[in-house]
Amino acid sequence: MINSPISKLILDGRDFYVKRDDLIDPFLAGNKYRKLYTLLNTPSKKYHKIISYGGTQSNAMLAISAMCKTKGWEFVYYTKPVSDFQKEAKEGNYANSLKLGMKHIEIENELYRDFIASLAITIDNKTFIIDQGGAVEEAKIGLEVLANEIREANLPIKAVATPSGTGTTALFLALALSEYKIYTVPCIGDVEYLKEQMMVLHNPLPKNLIILEPAKKYHFAKPYKEFFEIYKKTKDAGVEFDLLYAPSMWLHLLESTNEDILYIHSGGVSGNGSMLERYEKKGFI
Repeated sequence: MINSPISKLILDGRDFYVKRDDLIDPFLAGNKYRKLYTLLNTPSKKYHKIISYGGTQSNAMLAISAMCKTKGWEFVYYTKPVSDFQKEAKEGNYANSLKLGMKHIEIENELYRDFIASLAITIDNKTFIIDQGGAVEEAKIGLEVLANEIREANLPIKAVATPSGTGTTALFLALALSEYKIYTVPCIGDVEYLKEQMMVLHNPLPKNLIILEPAKKYHFAKPYKEFFEIYKKTKDAGVEFDLLYAPSMWLHLLESTNEDILYIHSGGVSGNGSMLERYEKKGFI
């Protein structure tokens, strides 16, 4: 496991620290690298196929593609029907995943939920399923490694922040780093949905986990003017973050907190090319 460096970032006159997990690898980086720690250290001969599912903007999809390329495993990824625009994109997470060897299979909307639910029944012992977003119990070990790195850095902070899709990273980090406050914000669904996803993995939720509630309802992967503005502000300050998860987290940190905080860079900047195209089409650039 690579111990990622820490950068300092000044926003609105406040000092923030950034754990640069985005620098670990061009594709297999960020919180997905941490979640896949156990599989990365699993002998290649144990599996021949990895299955996962979700959206085609997914950072997890790209990270799993890179891992399977390295391990020599077949990777099959299921999604709901994808637009022609997405299929024709020359860059971004989807295009890069296909280049790495991902086999993509579309499932009709009305069949998707039942099909995903049936996956675990049909696999053999040489196949491993990674739930959407990398939400698996095996992710816990990688987050414990990250927690130890944070302790060893001995920063003058007692609060850490990471955005949430399924909440796996924030949950396991809160469990492993109980002496710190762990801030997160739901980027897919609302607070109650996020709690439900987390409690599948651990119930009750740890007391040091603080979920910041958005005042406005944001739809995942949809372009918003304020998201582009905070993206540009952080990039101009010296660090580029992803356009899917990071903007909401940064907006809430600036609005709802006032202490020194370590932000865990989730990676995902390889998908910014296709997202910036969407922002340009919307007239935000």
